[in-house]
Amino acid sequence: MSKNFSKDALNAINKKTGKNITEGAIKKLAGTVKPGTTQNEAQLRQLIKQVSSMAKVPVSEETVKSIVNAVQKGGATSGSMESLMKLILKK
Repeated sequence: MSKNFSKDALNAINKKTGKNITEGAIKKLAGTVKPGTTQNEAQLRQLIKQVSSMAKVPVSEETVKSIVNAVQKGGATSGSMESLMKLILKK
């Protein structure tokens, strides 16, 4: 994942949520993600809830299902992650 994507994504999240999520907080959370996390529905749902809590933005069950389905179908590449961020920010 490129450095610009990371900063752009963080800026977009902070702008959309009106919150100030730090790069350090994102890195700390990302450090807990293992390669199998994206294919384990329970772990993926927990990760989504952690991100939602960090951003102080509620995520509906419908959105959680959409994210889980998209991640499990497409894997977790930087391109798909960018698409998912756009999906989350639209909700």
